[in-house]
Amino acid sequence: MNSLKRHNILFFVIILFFSLFFTGCAVGPTHGYIVTETQFPGTFNPENNVKADKEAKGCQYTVLYLVTYGDAGAGSIAFKNGITKIATIDHSTFSLFSGLIRNYCTFVVGE
Repeated sequence: MNSLKRHNILFFVIILFFSLFFTGCAVGPTHGYIVTETQFPGTFNPENNVKADKEAKGCQYTVLYLVTYGDAGAGSIAFKNGITKIATIDHSTFSLFSGLIRNYCTFVVGE
C-alpha cells in the first residue's frame, strides 16, 4: 500500500511539472509561469478612415485545462455590437499558474 501511495505522489508531481513547464505556449507575446497579464496590439485599418466611435470586447476563458468557453473572434464581436467598420483590433491575456485559469480577450474599435 505504501508503494502505491508513493507512485500516486510521483505521478502527481510529474503531471504538475509538465503542466507548469510545457503548456501555455499560445497565451500571448510573453508568458510567465505564475501570473501573466499582457495587452498587445493586433491589426488596424491602414487607410485610417474609420472613426473610433464604438468599442466592444469579447473573451475566451479556460479553467483547469478542462473547460474553454467564450468568443474572442473579432468578426463576431463587431457583429454582436453593431460595429460595421473596424478601425483597430487589440488583444489582452491573463493567466494564473501557467494556465490553471486563463483568458484571452479581443477589443474591437470602429463605427
